[in-house]
Amino acid sequence: MKAGSNLERILKSGQFAITAEFVPPATGDRELIERQALYFKGHVDAANVADNMGAVVGAASCAVSKVLLDLGLEPIMSLVTRDRNRIALQSDLLGASLLGIRNVFCTTGDHQKFGDHPEALNVYDIDSVQLVNAVRGLSDSGKLLGGAGCDKVGSFFVGAAADPFGEPADLMILCLGQKVRAGADFIQSQPVFDLEKFGHWVRLAREEGLIEKCSILATVMPLRSAREARAIHEERRGVEVSRDVMTRLEGVLEPEQAQEGLKICAEQMQALKEMKGVQGIHIMSAGREEVIPELIKKSGLETARAKG
Repeated sequence: MKAGSNLERILKSGQFAITAEFVPPATGDRELIERQALYFKGHVDAANVADNMGAVVGAASCAVSKVLLDLGLEPIMSLVTRDRNRIALQSDLLGASLLGIRNVFCTTGDHQKFGDHPEALNVYDIDSVQLVNAVRGLSDSGKLLGGAGCDKVGSFFVGAAADPFGEPADLMILCLGQKVRAGADFIQSQPVFDLEKFGHWVRLAREEGLIEKCSILATVMPLRSAREARAIHEERRGVEVSRDVMTRLEGVLEPEQAQEGLKICAEQMQALKEMKGVQGIHIMSAGREEVIPELIKKSGLETARAKG
């Protein structure tokens, strides 16, 4: 193992991993972060600490990751290229190394027009593939993008995002290949609501030899209502809600739709665990961290993890 993180150990040993999204609120209250962490600790192998998710201001990913470390919960520190140039991004990576953070997730980030500061200027000095490459360079050879060397930089276990539902599918596989060749160790997908289409993408990735080079974690999201499902399907790029899922949510009374959404999500987790080429689940709870323990229990993965 290079980075020595718990997530790396689990995935490299062939075990099935569970991660979940930790979205820091706009707060300087450490106790609030600690209370939020209770829904994750003991239930997931690592928590993705979002970096101003949705272009909405939250506490810094690096700082929140350190709080989670102090609590005994392994963080995956997210970095988006929207808000920082390569100097600031590499500075954050060095800071993460100093703090003992060993997992890093690289992404471009949502456009600022969707967030709480739509008038903000974006940066996009480098893209997510280049960021993966920058992390890999620091991790493997202690080299910055500018060529200078750094002393005693800890190794990172590097993650990136993938879009299984974009068109054309061949282009999505090409994008995945770029991230894997840049040095991504694990991939977390966009939320999966269409198992058949996701399975096709995984098969294409396997045929290209990418599954052997990185670990694929399928993202799931428990839907709260049929209204939310329609909005995600129509408005969220890279996410498709299948007709079957929509019909099931519409088939129950609105007060019962959140529980039906949890049931659907748990069933999807069971199916994804059996899908060849999928090595883990990533839970995106969309601000409902309290459902994470219940969801894992409903899926049966809690029992499977205890045995395995």
